[in-house]
Order: sequence, then structure tokens, then C-alpha cells
Amino acid sequence: MTTTMSAIGLPFQEAIDYLRQKVTVTSTGWTDVWQKANAKAFTVAGATATALVEDFRREIEKALEDGTTLEEFRKRFGEIVRRHGWDHVGKPGWRARVIYETNLSMAYSAGRYAQQTEPETLAAFPYWQYVHSGARHPRKQHLAWNGTVLRADDPFWDWAYPPNGWGCGCRVRPVSEAGLKRQGRRGIDQAPERLPIREVNRKTGEVLTGSQGVDVGFDYNPGQVWMNAPRSAVPGLNDT
Repeated sequence: MTTTMSAIGLPFQEAIDYLRQKVTVTSTGWTDVWQKANAKAFTVAGATATALVEDFRREIEKALEDGTTLEEFRKRFGEIVRRHGWDHVGKPGWRARVIYETNLSMAYSAGRYAQQTEPETLAAFPYWQYVHSGARHPRKQHLAWNGTVLRADDPFWDWAYPPNGWGCGCRVRPVSEAGLKRQGRRGIDQAPERLPIREVNRKTGEVLTGSQGVDVGFDYNPGQVWMNAPRSAVPGLNDT
């Protein structure tokens, strides 16, 4: 059983479990496996061969389990690309970083959510606080959310539990009643309103919908989907 204190740390086992439950899926582009489907599927945009996707999956699992660095992953990326003759989009260093950081951040996010929602942890920490990453070039909306404290069951966390975009390093901090008082607060904040946005995929012309303040495709809670939604209920995976 996870203790209240260990819930504050990085959820290695839960993150690993999240990654292991995924089904391998090929794709022709990044919108093929859309939004919530990413919580149940492991895919690499543009990787159309199962063996290619599986090779990347093994390296991401190794990174999560053994602490493989980005530079080490970049070397493995190059080897995999050469072995399969993959003609990928973007420069190798950039593409390797996107695959590495996005998959690891989603796994860590899901693991943290799993720990933070255990009954014993929720009883001790009934509130969650949005914590900005401190990036040198912050997204204005993420910075505006910094410090916001809401109940753990607030609908805001359904669509804005970080990461909230490519390269987003924001996180959620559990807060107790005593912690709320130590911050000088008399109560929680008002939840930000969820405002819809539309974006056109320049390559395909497809209209993508999302939520303001979150990169398109990221407005869902990966841990929540992993823990609560059966694979058959996730759009795009019904036949997988």
C-alpha cells in the first residue's frame, strides 16, 4: 500500500504499470491515436510497422525502469531508425526528445494520479495545487494557474491535470487542511472555466477541438482514463 508520504514522490511502479497496460498501435500521423486513446495505446506518430513501434516501446520502458537518459535514448533512436529504415518527420535529436519526454511525462503523470487518489492519501490531502514548472519561457495560461488550489475531485483536473502540452513540466501538489492554512488561505480557489478551442491541422485540414490553455490533444487526465475507463470505452480503440 502506498503511504501518504510516498505519494509525494515520483511514482515509479505506478508509472511502469501505466506503460505496461498499453496496447501497441501503429499510426500514419499524430492525430490517428487521439487524446484519451493515448492513455491506452502506445504509438509513435508516423510509425506504421508494429516491430518499429515495439522497439521504441522497449526503449521507453527501459528509460522508465532503469533511468535511461535522453542522450542514451537518442543513441537508441538512431539505431532503431537505421534498423527499420524509418523515414521520420523532423530532425533526429528533436524527434527523439519528443518521443522520450512525452511518453515519460505522461507515465509519471498517471502514476502520480494513481498515488494521489488512493483513499488514505485523499483523506490526508483532499486538495490539489497546480504547480508551474518554472520554465524560462512559460505558457501564460499555465503560469496563471500556478498556485491554484482546488478539491481533488474538481472537474478542472479532468481536463487540465498536467502535462498540458508538448514539453509541459507542470505538476500537481497534494495539499492538506493544515497545508491550506499554512499558505494563509481561508478556502479553495474558483476553478478555471473550460473554454473550447478549434485548431486546423495544416497537413490534413482536419478540425481539431480542445480546451483553452492546453495544447490540442492534451485536454484529458491520463491517470484517470487509465484507471477508470475500459479500453473498449476509449474512442479509437474499440477494434484494437
